Amino acid sequence: MMNEGAPLKTGRIYTMDELRGLAVFCMIFYHGFYTVGYLFGNFWGRFFFQFFTPAEPFFAGLFMFISGIACNLSHSNLARGLKLFAIAMGVTLVTALVVPEDIITFGILHFLSVCMILAGLLKPAIDRCRSIWIPVAVCVFLYIFTMNIQYGYFGPGGMLKLMLPQGLYSTNWLAPLGFHNEDFMSADYFPMLPWIFVYAAGIFVGKLAKAGKFPKALYKSRVPVFGWMGRHALILYIVHQPVIYGVCLLIQALVSHG
Repeated sequence: MMNEGAPLKTGRIYTMDELRGLAVFCMIFYHGFYTVGYLFGNFWGRFFFQFFTPAEPFFAGLFMFISGIACNLSHSNLARGLKLFAIAMGVTLVTALVVPEDIITFGILHFLSVCMILAGLLKPAIDRCRSIWIPVAVCVFLYIFTMNIQYGYFGPGGMLKLMLPQGLYSTNWLAPLGFHNEDFMSADYFPMLPWIFVYAAGIFVGKLAKAGKFPKALYKSRVPVFGWMGRHALILYIVHQPVIYGVCLLIQALVSHG
């Protein structure tokens, strides 16, 4: 989520910035519909939030995948992860004090910070792995195998369903992994399972980026505004919700006054 570099012999991978910026753009609009619909009681806000809800995993997954690629271009994922984790805990504290009904206990910042820390700690093992597409295929399989952990089972469903012990869901201590009960609250929630496998797939694909072997077309800028958003994703994530809420308050005040 921070401003990563790119291989020196090829220059910056602008398409990565722009895809990340597109994901941020979608996130801002999605959260905007939530704010308008549920915090300000607007019917159309609720309608569009529910309409776009099925798309949320796709733009969030895109963001995670690109972050995984980018960790190959960072000097210290461990340091970045620890800094981001401190910011994520700050988000938890602020939401707990200001909007306790929408507290964020393990959102995408928490998720990404843990992934960065793990990537930093496991860097020697990751570097020793020469294969790219076999690990990516394994990540795809593990994502499908763990995508329903929140709902109490392994596998994609149907006949391919392995029920998990209900004791795993008796408390919320394992909520960061995806095991939680009905009392768990997090307005933004991306558990390690299954999402860590999206990030991990990005790590292995990112080996191509580190080697400067991405297609040449990916090093060209096409949508500069999305590129700017991608390079400033962290600050945009932190400020976008207060800005949206403030704008909604202002509009509400103007309408009421009128």
